[in-house]
Amino acid sequence: MFRLSDELLLESYVKAVKLQLDHEFILLVENELSRRGLDCYIKISS
Repeated sequence: MFRLSDELLLESYVKAVKLQLDHEFILLVENELSRRGLDCYIKISS
């Protein structure tokens, strides 16, 4: 995921959550957000 800008990654994450895409995909994006130090944007899921 090195080729995506932080902004595009965040936008993709928000849309994936909103559209309730596959949980594994959302976890993959969350892991990349964490790796980039952007985990403050991860929605806490119950």
